[in-house]
Amino acid sequence: MSNTLTIFKRELRSYFNSPVAYIVIVLFLLASGIAFASTIFIIDSADLRVIFGTISGWIEYVSPPFLLMVFAPAITMHLLAEERRMGTMEILVTLPVTDEQIVIGKYMAAFILASVTVILTAVSWITIAMLGNVDNGATFAGYIGLLLTAGIYISIGIFASSLTSSQIVAFLLAIVISLAFYAVQFFMPILPPSLATFFEFSSINYHLQNMSRGVLDSRDLIYYFSMIFLFLYLAIKAIESRKWRSA
Repeated sequence: MSNTLTIFKRELRSYFNSPVAYIVIVLFLLASGIAFASTIFIIDSADLRVIFGTISGWIEYVSPPFLLMVFAPAITMHLLAEERRMGTMEILVTLPVTDEQIVIGKYMAAFILASVTVILTAVSWITIAMLGNVDNGATFAGYIGLLLTAGIYISIGIFASSLTSSQIVAFLLAIVISLAFYAVQFFMPILPPSLATFFEFSSINYHLQNMSRGVLDSRDLIYYFSMIFLFLYLAIKAIESRKWRSA
């Protein structure tokens, strides 16, 4: 556990010791703020649904759930790819630290950064509460779903970063994988019912929409934690395979 915390602290410190984290956070909040302001000044409706990506139209594509597909790869693309490019991964794996500790430590640091960013969007929640009534229970559940969605995208980003030494390739690969789990919902109307049910359950957005309605279903939680575990497990196996090839 101490090794995991050491890696976590190192990675978290590296985020905030460089301007990258601040630039990415500001851009994320700026885009989210534009989406929220648009519901007030263009649609003439102060609506928190934009925060959870449940408003259709162009606004959906600058909402936090969609932005996380770009934000998460941006903060994870270097975590393992850069270690591999610089040759420090070989040094790291020879230390008394396991592959699981490396991956989990890096995951925790990226997740904390993403969580801080997501929580900062709660300014919109406060604004709506000042303007009128808001369903705090549903909003709280929606934010839990948004954090878990960030958790999935970060695990995908770490997995992508474990496959290559190029940060650009890791970034693009993570976006493609994340987009696949996001866009699967658009194919459901043309699929037979038996397949539609499966594809619906595999959609990240489907589970987020459930939670944004205030529904804390165990099936949604199982989905989120299973997806996070799956991609972290795949990242660990990718590191192990590189060790065997270099042995």
